[in-house]
Amino acid sequence: MRGQLGQVLLATIASTVGFWAWMLIAPLQKTYADEMGLDEGQISLMLATPVLVGALGRIVVGALTDRFGGRRMFVAVLLLSAPAVLLVALAGEIKSFPLLLVAGFYLGVAGTIFAVGVPFASAWYEPKRRGFANGVFGMGMIGTAVSAFFTPRLAESIGYLPTHFLVAGIMVAMAVIVWFFLRDSPAWESSRQPLIPKVKGALKLRITWEMAFLYGIVFGGFVAFSTFLPKYLTTIYPDDVDPVGAGSRTALFAVAAVVARPLGGALSDRVGPKVISLISLAGIVSLAYIVGQQPPEGILTGITFILMAAAMGLGMGAVFAWIGPSTPKDKVGAVTGVVAAAGGLGGYFPPLIMGATYNAETNSYALGLWLLVIVGAVALVVAGMLKDARPGAKV
Repeated sequence: MRGQLGQVLLATIASTVGFWAWMLIAPLQKTYADEMGLDEGQISLMLATPVLVGALGRIVVGALTDRFGGRRMFVAVLLLSAPAVLLVALAGEIKSFPLLLVAGFYLGVAGTIFAVGVPFASAWYEPKRRGFANGVFGMGMIGTAVSAFFTPRLAESIGYLPTHFLVAGIMVAMAVIVWFFLRDSPAWESSRQPLIPKVKGALKLRITWEMAFLYGIVFGGFVAFSTFLPKYLTTIYPDDVDPVGAGSRTALFAVAAVVARPLGGALSDRVGPKVISLISLAGIVSLAYIVGQQPPEGILTGITFILMAAAMGLGMGAVFAWIGPSTPKDKVGAVTGVVAAAGGLGGYFPPLIMGATYNAETNSYALGLWLLVIVGAVALVVAGMLKDARPGAKV
């Protein structure tokens, strides 16, 4: 197990690149909306499409990782996603909304990279430290912050097309680095079980459904806000926030979740993931209520969003710390894929709901935010009823 942290960190960097590509459309949503004349529904669909594919694809990718290993699957996801970035560039250049939807669908492949890293990182550490390992790997979602912060700035400084060429080039370069320097854990063993039976086996486990529901709230909420926050801020506070400023705020949101995620995993290793999950969900519910009041743009709004992101990050770390000691070794990848897919699906529907429930007369997304409060409260009750997975527990 020598060099285990270095291997997990390299996987984290690869995940960061994948997340950057996955969230490439959202930071430029206002540009697409203005140039293509998109309405609220079309904008929501454009933002949600990559999330849907990235979610469902994780089921397949997680199971394939059990068979082929993290090294091969990281390379495959990065190389397969690079052309999608170029297709997005083409769609934006010719101002074609149908092509942009197709490109966004393809771009969702990049979002499946998360389902590669969790079984990869878990195999490098003993069960009692897998919360920490998955928390560190989970920091790769900082790619959403990288995308929110750098994409609009690069588009302004070097141009729209060169920005997408740069991202695609980085993905290919990262794939090469992974191929030569990443290696699977000596403890990892290839599973030859066929894909469909493996997924069915994961779906038969109670822990899969329990964690899928919780992860759909914590990670789904994170993905939804990372995708929709630039749109939300420029709509609710049009005189105070421009697209670049919205990107900066979204980046801070993502960073807060990224920092909190490994903390959630490490704390779960110590006190159990149930306690951390309850703290996370209670924070999400209370902070979503405050956001729903649409306070004036300023310090209160900024702090509220950052604290909400941190609460989501704690929950993400706790959920995957819960999976490790509660799942049979040969099913970790498949269970991870299903749970990760549920998290992605949790991020798919909110942008659509926010667009559908937007009240133009009052310029408000209050109804959509109230739905988050209600669902979060239900998750809080459910989590309180579940059996905890104590640190070091064995299946």
